[in-house]
Amino acid sequence: MRTAVLLLLAEEPMHGYQLMQTITERTGSRWRPSPGAIYPTLSQLEDEGLVATEKSGGRKLASLTEAGRTHVEENSSSWTDPFPAAAHSVDDEVIDLRELGHGLMGALREVARTGTDSQVREAATLLEEARRCLYTILAGPSAASQSTQTDPPAGPEAGPDAAEGGAAGETGTARGASADESPSAQS
Repeated sequence: MRTAVLLLLAEEPMHGYQLMQTITERTGSRWRPSPGAIYPTLSQLEDEGLVATEKSGGRKLASLTEAGRTHVEENSSSWTDPFPAAAHSVDDEVIDLRELGHGLMGALREVARTGTDSQVREAATLLEEARRCLYTILAGPSAASQSTQTDPPAGPEAGPDAAEGGAAGETGTARGASADESPSAQS
């Protein structure tokens, strides 16, 4: 949040709502900061002497101080881009992780509401495995190769029960292809 705010204020003074809108636009709605994230960040930057605010038209307009401009000029080249281009699928469609997450939460609510004890346990195991896999992805290629060396195989080679959701299939689609992909697509 801090990097995004500093970089945007280096372009022009903005009020909090404008910062939220600009971040949302620049990230293709993948990141929608709330007032609870923007305003404490502005306050922190103001306390550090990097940002000054002034009332303008009933709103507080934030701008970089001279120290803030110097800080951005000296450090921005080492900052990670807070507005990266969206990831695309093989079909060059934007991958919307937020929408995929909402779909997952819907399925999770349904399992919690109507699933048997066994189904709930299986879902919990799958969610824990998915969480670990996501952090492995963030850790980078070397961590991913170490993970695949110690993890049991998943996907069609996991056994005939994989499609039925049996024990062999508990993590089959978490690390393999999605359930609707053919085995040849996974190779």
